[in-house]
Amino acid sequence: MTARTTAPAPRMRNPAVVLPEAMRALLATFEAAKSGGVPQATLELVHLRASQINGCSYCVHGGVLSAKKAGESDERLHAVAAWRESLCFTESERAALALAEAATRLSDRPDPVPDTVWDEAARHYDERQLAALTLMIALTNLFNRLNATTRQPAGATW
Repeated sequence: MTARTTAPAPRMRNPAVVLPEAMRALLATFEAAKSGGVPQATLELVHLRASQINGCSYCVHGGVLSAKKAGESDERLHAVAAWRESLCFTESERAALALAEAATRLSDRPDPVPDTVWDEAARHYDERQLAALTLMIALTNLFNRLNATTRQPAGATW
């Protein structure tokens, strides 16, 4: 098997960069999510897991860098894709990761976010924190779709 030496060329710049007013609104929403009382490490893990599911190389790459900058360990970052089998994550982080997976894979089941997933997250997070997690998951999915659609390569700068 031969590794690809170049990524496909981007189709265009990220639409949120082309329309700066959109980026301002998205960044304001991101800042609001960060102020919701959820530990930064948990928000980073949620972002990384949703990006892995969506195959957004730009966000996976950037998410790992951001998580490492926030103090996340290599061991935990390597385990995110298999978090259920890992001993690296707390119960509250597991609940957040399960919520991220369900809210990202909306069409995988008749009840996209089952009560069991939501109730477990609600056991660990209050309403403000659940709002922050839900916003982070939604924003991640939005950025994943923008980047995947326009083929933003991992490591690129906008």
